[in-house]
Amino acid sequence: MGAIYSYSSGDLLFDPTLPFSDVHASINSSATFYLRTFGLFGRSASVSAVVPYTWGTVDGNVGEEYRSVDRAGVADATFRIASNLLGAPALSPREFASKKRSTTLGASLIVKVPVGEYDPSKLINIGTNRWSFKPELGVSHPAGKWWLEAYAGGWFTTTNHDFYGGQVKEQDPIGVLQSHVVYAFKGRLWAALDGTYYFGGATTVDGVHNADRQENSRVGATLALPVLGRHSLKFEFAKGATARVGTKMDTFSVAWQYYWFDRRDTAKP
Repeated sequence: MGAIYSYSSGDLLFDPTLPFSDVHASINSSATFYLRTFGLFGRSASVSAVVPYTWGTVDGNVGEEYRSVDRAGVADATFRIASNLLGAPALSPREFASKKRSTTLGASLIVKVPVGEYDPSKLINIGTNRWSFKPELGVSHPAGKWWLEAYAGGWFTTTNHDFYGGQVKEQDPIGVLQSHVVYAFKGRLWAALDGTYYFGGATTVDGVHNADRQENSRVGATLALPVLGRHSLKFEFAKGATARVGTKMDTFSVAWQYYWFDRRDTAKP
């Protein structure tokens, strides 16, 4: 379990045919999360839940008029289930600590539930008023103290039947490719360089296709620090490297995490 705070600031890029220009956003988000690991058909698996609260400001030009809006409220909740498919069998902490590292292949499914603040009379909302699903496959390969990781997945969304002004909004799937180069120090101290590429996601509003297909990339870094026994801190920074349409924002986040074991997991064999 734990808590996370993030701050994002940067530009929002729209379909060039729309009357928006020089749009900038500053977004704060805080959340509590819970993650539980377990064995699934002999493999290591986990489930997690995140409930965020978001507040921030968006400003820019609509036509020739400058506007600024503030929003605050609960955002859409996120649930995730993940399981290893190859390698990494379900182990006790004692067994895990002594096991030789090997290449693993895993799969996950993220579900975003539309419980966030939403008002169809407003163009900018915290909630999305639609369900979102992200299936993903990932592979992790150890090389000495290094880990090389790659992920491929995609976001699929349902239709928003109550978009701004009562319109119907649909969106094509968004493909996501990720890579991580991780270096493991002693204990639970590790650092990583991260890269992400998004593509697709063109929208249709009331049957009219928008020229807003995304081709965006982000780079970043992560540092995890063990503190006070079973507590740890994780710092992340991500920068929008390139963006065609969508967001080009810099994000900093810090997370606190506490972990514990079931008594049966820590029992002596």
